[in-house]
Amino acid sequence: MKNLGATLKRDNGFSLTKPQIEWSNMLGTPLDETLERNKRDLNLNFPKAGGNQKWGKTNGLQKESQRIMTQQLGLRMDLGDMDPNLSIESVDKTPGSSGGLHGQSDEMSNSSSSISHFLLLPLADTRQLQLLHFCLFLGISLAALLGNGLIISAVACGHHLHTPMFFFLLNLALTDLGSILTTVPKAMHNSLWDTRTISYKGCAAQLFVFMFFISAEYFILTIMCYDRYVSICKPLHYGTLLGSRACTHMAAAAWASAFLNALMHTANTFSLPLCHGNALGQFFCEIPHILKLSCSKSHLRELGLLVFSISLAFGCFVFIVFSYVQIFRAVLRIPSEQGWHKAFSTCLPHLAMVSLFLSTVMFAYLNSPSISSPSLDLSLLVLYLVVPPALNPLIYSLRNQDLKAATVTMVSVIP
Repeated sequence: MKNLGATLKRDNGFSLTKPQIEWSNMLGTPLDETLERNKRDLNLNFPKAGGNQKWGKTNGLQKESQRIMTQQLGLRMDLGDMDPNLSIESVDKTPGSSGGLHGQSDEMSNSSSSISHFLLLPLADTRQLQLLHFCLFLGISLAALLGNGLIISAVACGHHLHTPMFFFLLNLALTDLGSILTTVPKAMHNSLWDTRTISYKGCAAQLFVFMFFISAEYFILTIMCYDRYVSICKPLHYGTLLGSRACTHMAAAAWASAFLNALMHTANTFSLPLCHGNALGQFFCEIPHILKLSCSKSHLRELGLLVFSISLAFGCFVFIVFSYVQIFRAVLRIPSEQGWHKAFSTCLPHLAMVSLFLSTVMFAYLNSPSISSPSLDLSLLVLYLVVPPALNPLIYSLRNQDLKAATVTMVSVIP
């Protein structure tokens, strides 16, 4: 046609617009055929309102229908500009369509977002054993709550206990309470109601809080080792090196480091695409078992973070070992037996807590594959989760007369 800017008037005034003419020329379709198809589509979408109306008249209904078709054909013109050889059918099958390459590219990203919950490992297969586990967890949790709660109350209320050692002990009791309250209540709920599910957001929150309190507990234990080292090896500098401001800064650094460590691991773990279902091989949300659900080669970044965290933990372990070597060397130089007894009574509770924490962690995560079994792994992990928070108050209160006296005084005041 010579003038594409003008509309083609045919069949009692019904017209083709400029985009319709250009699209018809691009596809090689005769204009008459395009006109008939548009008339047929118009009759299907806008039936006659009355017998006196004629389609030959360009009324508001015809203009509206032409506007809608112009917009539709204009959109297809934009798509067709990508390749003059494209047809309507080929445009619908481009990678941008829902059934083509778009679905393949979104498959991995949608796999994790489509997971609304995880399935946790049940503690037992029979109903009787589930109720037994519920009762055991309930008893241990109550013992941990009572013991750590008494330590926190005694240290907070007893002014003569406002010393660096008891200040760090209070922080340790807070981490024990947090760690046991993060995982055990959900396990008790699942055992009581015979369920396995935990929501996606709930799993992320549980992992973050658990990592936060476990990391803080290890850092606090390291700081407490430094406190014992200064009190025995450098007693004359104790007030200078462990003043109130220094203790506050060290505790704040421990909590802040634990927060950043938990945040990095949680954010990175739950940013991984999950391709292997939603069944976790543990009764709470844990990084190694979530990584098993991730796609191949997508968890290398989290493994790098784990290596960094393990290196940091190993550095703390070396510091603890070095500090106790210096402590034992200093104790052996004490001439009196009374001095020996006092030094060991100060260090043994902390050494027992460190040994209990590290031994349960090693047994839970570093056991040999040759002797590993699901029931053994589950038992070791339960010991790692519930035994240290429940025994730490008992270990410290048995060897510390000041703490025992403050606890007895506080309990006797309660009517």
